[in-house]
Amino acid sequence: MSQLKVNGIRNTSATSDAITLATDGTCTVKATNRSSNLIINGSCIVAQRSQSSTSAGYQTLDRWTSSMAGTDEACTFAQADVTAGTDPWNAGFRKAFKVTNGNQTSGAGAADDVSISQNIEAQNLSNSGWDYTSSSSYITLSFWAKSSVAQTFYSGIRIYGDDQREYCFSYTLAANTWKKVTHSIPGGSGHTILNTNALGAFVQWPLWWGTNYTSSGRAVDTWQIKNNAANYPDNTSTWYTTNDATFELTGVQLEVSDHATEFEFRSYGDELARCQRYYYEAPDLSHRIADGLIACNATGSYALPVGGAHPTTMRAAPTLTLDSVTYSGCSFNSSNTNTTAWGMRVTTDNTTHFRITTGSATFDAEL
Repeated sequence: MSQLKVNGIRNTSATSDAITLATDGTCTVKATNRSSNLIINGSCIVAQRSQSSTSAGYQTLDRWTSSMAGTDEACTFAQADVTAGTDPWNAGFRKAFKVTNGNQTSGAGAADDVSISQNIEAQNLSNSGWDYTSSSSYITLSFWAKSSVAQTFYSGIRIYGDDQREYCFSYTLAANTWKKVTHSIPGGSGHTILNTNALGAFVQWPLWWGTNYTSSGRAVDTWQIKNNAANYPDNTSTWYTTNDATFELTGVQLEVSDHATEFEFRSYGDELARCQRYYYEAPDLSHRIADGLIACNATGSYALPVGGAHPTTMRAAPTLTLDSVTYSGCSFNSSNTNTTAWGMRVTTDNTTHFRITTGSATFDAEL
């Protein structure tokens, strides 16, 4: 009988053993927390606001935001289908975040930028189990990416604590070919991260950042104090100067580990609930009045039973935005929100009854 005698087993990309064998014949297995993905909506399946937009900010996919400045023609940010038979489709992904470039006729300007990112709530990262003060403790970022043009791109993370520190790395894509990218990021001496509901970090994918924000001297695979004049090495401009160039991203996972594990797939309902901590929509307010009619005797301010509990506890008291609301016998007076519920008041015009006949509302507590 053959025997394989080793002290430990590890992945070729890992920095520590997954299985450690002791001299007495026992072994220790490093288990991974399967509820470990710090990215919300990493499979790009939830898009409450819209499926496509030519505006920057939180516009389409939940928890994903974008930046765009100096463009001659706006980019399009959209939820897209992953093509059947491709590698990410075979891995279980059906949706992606797709950026389609506009026609940048004036070229790649020094102040121009296009990027996508996700902001991470501080207490989620600070309580994740990552010893961010130790260079031997890692978080690993993994994702699937595809570009219509061949190019070297960068990705990075910035953490927020007593100061702001940032780390970046490069990856290269062949044209029109999906690639799974993985990169392990060490902690570092002096790092701090807030332990609140404020912004604790963001992960970013710049598609073009002009030289106002980059430097040929910026080293990859290392931390630095935030330097907005050298966030990344100088970017290659091929993607940005190609009309209708595309970039797609899916399967994004950030986990406390020195290597990438299998993606943590979540149901649509689970992912939606996580997203609703930061944003949700109440598409129809009229049905929230018990019988549609509220009696009153005189002009005054009345609490309208249109509010209620949020579907989940929100990160902070959200900003309430009313859309296309039609009032009958009354007008808007005020609203109030907290992390668990919301309400409205109207001013009546001394009619017999008043009501809201149509309208919707959104609740925004994004970072």
